[in-house]
Amino acid sequence: MTRPELRGTAMDINAQLARQHRADLRARATAHHLATAVRPATELRTRVGWTLVDLGLRLVSAPRPSMALAR
Repeated sequence: MTRPELRGTAMDINAQLARQHRADLRARATAHHLATAVRPATELRTRVGWTLVDLGLRLVSAPRPSMALAR
């Protein structure tokens, strides 16, 4: 059996740990939201990359002049 005076203390510690955990989760969520809000470099890199892929596909699929007509 546990002593009644220790029971309240353990519950207080558990409540304090829960509050601390909640505060940590909220701080991490805020940091994550702030970090994901700043994306211009990644967005620009993605757009440039897909533009290069599109350009490469256009160059590959463009019809080449035949050698017989080039004379």
